[in-house]
Amino acid sequence: MNTTKKMFKNGKIFTSNRDQKYADAMIIDNGIVEWIGQADEIHDFNGEVIDLNNRRVLPGIIDAHMHPLMLANATKQIACTPPVVYSIKDMIEELSKKAVDVSEIEWIEGWGYDEGKLKEGRTPNRHDLDEVSLTNPIVITRTCGHIVSVNSKALAFAGITKETPDPAGGQIDRDENGEPTGILRESARLLVLNKMPQLSMDENASRLAELTESLYAHGITAITDLMASHKPMDYLDMYNLAREKGLSQNVVLYYMWEDLRVNPVLNDENTNRKNPIHIGGVKLFADGSVSGKTAWVNPAFLGDENNYGISTTSEEELLEAAAYAKKHKVQLVVHAMGEQAIDLIVNTFYGVEGWVQDGPSIRIEHVAMPTTQALERASTMSIAFVPQPIFLYAEIESYINNLGAERTKTTYPVNKMLEAGIPVAFSSDAPATAWADPVNPFVGIKSAVTRVAYKGTNTGESEKVDVETAIELYTRCAQQITRIPHIGQLKSGYQADFIILNNDILEISPEEIDQINVDETYVKGNSVYKKNYIMK
Repeated sequence: MNTTKKMFKNGKIFTSNRDQKYADAMIIDNGIVEWIGQADEIHDFNGEVIDLNNRRVLPGIIDAHMHPLMLANATKQIACTPPVVYSIKDMIEELSKKAVDVSEIEWIEGWGYDEGKLKEGRTPNRHDLDEVSLTNPIVITRTCGHIVSVNSKALAFAGITKETPDPAGGQIDRDENGEPTGILRESARLLVLNKMPQLSMDENASRLAELTESLYAHGITAITDLMASHKPMDYLDMYNLAREKGLSQNVVLYYMWEDLRVNPVLNDENTNRKNPIHIGGVKLFADGSVSGKTAWVNPAFLGDENNYGISTTSEEELLEAAAYAKKHKVQLVVHAMGEQAIDLIVNTFYGVEGWVQDGPSIRIEHVAMPTTQALERASTMSIAFVPQPIFLYAEIESYINNLGAERTKTTYPVNKMLEAGIPVAFSSDAPATAWADPVNPFVGIKSAVTRVAYKGTNTGESEKVDVETAIELYTRCAQQITRIPHIGQLKSGYQADFIILNNDILEISPEEIDQINVDETYVKGNSVYKKNYIMK
């Protein structure tokens, strides 16, 4: 018997290969799909046979935009989200439990609040957090990751006073007397975050390795990190160490331009896509978040006619970063949510020839509110859009409050993007969304297919996509944008990464898609996860 060969049969396989969407059997040799099709075409197979028991099979999920280290660290912090926290009072109670168990110099951290979900309807400030402790510095990160709330001790620790100016691309919220409220937006949050004690590389790598099982449990076989840096430790080194400790997903890192411009670390080796962990692009921010009212929008936010958000880059910086990306044949990746931010990127590069040969040269992340002109121009460029359907699903209160119901329905116009011919990939942005399980791709798929939020709110029926398209945007299309070689489809010559579901995503009601679980996950034809079974 040829022990390297395996035949999987009696399955309902959705391949994400447009030339052959469905199959019921496949033969895998040395981790690669050798053949896929109908079982009655197979004769005289010599190898191991695995029965799929008529279950639905999909290619492994590729999360094209997430923050694994932030996700790993969030699991160690105090969750300020439902079903535990529904108010600032609840938040104070949860944080106070932690304050009892720590020394006076230890930082208290929390994550995930969304003022739209809080009973008080406002952002927690330093006075709220001072009720927890006046001696421990406290920092709570908003769900979007662009805003933090801190107490008086943390402000003092960072040296933030009434006289401290707003940093470029950031805002220190102030009261009527000009005193800092403890709410720090965009780059202003770094005034505190950069003063916090840092974990060692070994500690961070261990936390990343701990993510592996939960990612496989969600069917995620390839990941990205959109906030990579070389300081205080190099992310490439950290992820390679995590791989030694057990992180086995493919990883693409996108390094922040503010770091690369002073320490240009890219070279032929660390950008080599044959490496399971490699650098895929240069990352910048053009604005903030819709839910935090820092996206650079036009018109202004609802009920706040003078607030158009925060612009955090310029045409000159974009061109400088693009020149570096072109030099190393990697992508330019830019966070942009508001109309003005998206227009800045598209207009800056309109008519500029792409430099990446086998994929988009430019990625715009989130793309909440593209203008008609931006869609038209982007369709003629080497540019891709990477939205997150879970945002509307999980953050509906803030979107309605900040944009109004009708404008909310026009956000993330995935159908318009696809109809324009723009390459699109889905992703989670985990943990930067107000959901207890932010990385779950089936929540994102449900949102994209129904365009209904978790509370039942209509988020724009005209932008619904069908289930097959949503799966493709998490698999084949995500591969085409992340450019990880030979994954994302189940076809001859591709890596045999696939997942087996407990329910048929193509047959159940769309409203039930978020209830789907992964029974098994395979990488290179080998089982790496089985539900209710710990892999050795």
